[in-house]
Amino acid sequence: MGSNSCNHNKHSKKKNNKRSGTKKRMTLEQSLAYKSVTEWVFLDTLSCSPNSTIAIDDDFKVKLLHTKVPADKLVFELHSHSICSDGFLSPSKLVERAHQFGVKVLSLTDHDTMAGIPQALEAARKFGIKIIPGVEISTIFNPRTDTGSEEPVHVLAYYSSCGPSNYEKLDQFLANIREGRYLRAENMISKLNKLKLPIRWENVEKIAGDGVAPGRLHVARAMVEAGHVENLKQAFSRYLYDGGPAYSTGSEPDAEEAVRLVCETGGVAVLAHPWALKNPVAIIRRLKEAGLHGLEVYRSDGKLAAFSDLADTYDLLKLGGSDYHARGGSSESALGSVSLPMVAVHEFLKVARPIWCGAIKKTVDRYITEPTESNLEHILRYAKIKVVKGGGVSSITTRNVEIIHECLSQWLTNEEQKSFDFEAVTLAEDKP
Repeated sequence: MGSNSCNHNKHSKKKNNKRSGTKKRMTLEQSLAYKSVTEWVFLDTLSCSPNSTIAIDDDFKVKLLHTKVPADKLVFELHSHSICSDGFLSPSKLVERAHQFGVKVLSLTDHDTMAGIPQALEAARKFGIKIIPGVEISTIFNPRTDTGSEEPVHVLAYYSSCGPSNYEKLDQFLANIREGRYLRAENMISKLNKLKLPIRWENVEKIAGDGVAPGRLHVARAMVEAGHVENLKQAFSRYLYDGGPAYSTGSEPDAEEAVRLVCETGGVAVLAHPWALKNPVAIIRRLKEAGLHGLEVYRSDGKLAAFSDLADTYDLLKLGGSDYHARGGSSESALGSVSLPMVAVHEFLKVARPIWCGAIKKTVDRYITEPTESNLEHILRYAKIKVVKGGGVSSITTRNVEIIHECLSQWLTNEEQKSFDFEAVTLAEDKP
């Protein structure tokens, strides 16, 4: 009996050693990155001791399996879509699914619209998820040479919790692109009809939904419904791929113009899926000159070494996301399936947070200079707190100052508020 007990203890010891061997201690750099990222994700609700011991998985990455993950894992999903563009889930359902997959920080990056952000934020508050307001902008890159050809380029823009500092300018920019998407869809339908693959415009509009500018995915879904192709993949591979027989461009702006506008409105500009580009080096070089901050390097199947090297060459952030649409099928990456190293997330926030602080300050200063109802609404566009419209705001009241400070405490650390001199809001209240 004693022998069996001894063997059992040895067996248990082996199991424990094996279990403990699956975790490794962070390096100092990784530990500091984790502490800083955690501070931002949870702000005042979580404090990390610098002496605390933190251990995560083998590669020191925030990983996601196709099941729920422990609550202490920080899963970032920086590329996703809803029914507001070409996704299959509403923003609230997308957030709910993100919660099911253990995502702690989600960026909704619909094509050429930020219409889904308010609904995503509302749902995120129920599930304890942080939302980074985002958008994926459709653009065209012009090589400016006789030998090169134009090609579509998508630019991801990430904004602060307050949104773009000049919302009207960005909104009009995106609206122009969406108008072009209607024309583009009509042209694709026309080309398909000429190919003896008749599609009705009404069907595409119905699939897209009310107020949603139709895209290639909506046309592809109409093709499946009409029986012209077996699935979406076939629709794209045969007819709708870039330069394909039914492909068409819209009125997309120049890629460099889009990057400059993202920078101007307080966003972080990142090149989406560069591996899909025909001439990535020239595009990355030119967009870097225009102000590009980063490019997608990480996918669900790992880091792409060639684009990681390009990011190093041009001093760009290395990011990535699943590009989730909820299409279903084995070919689509799961929501949150991209393993972003904590150090990469930290580098992203080190660049983004000062930009976002500056954008928030610009929006707040605009209200201080001109305390109108619309300028107050710009501050509160994505905030929990709302003001009653028609209140005739024309001065900086104590209540409005309290509301602004409450928002700032949710968006920024105390250090960020001090460094960007948000005390000017309080001082403005005392002005006659």
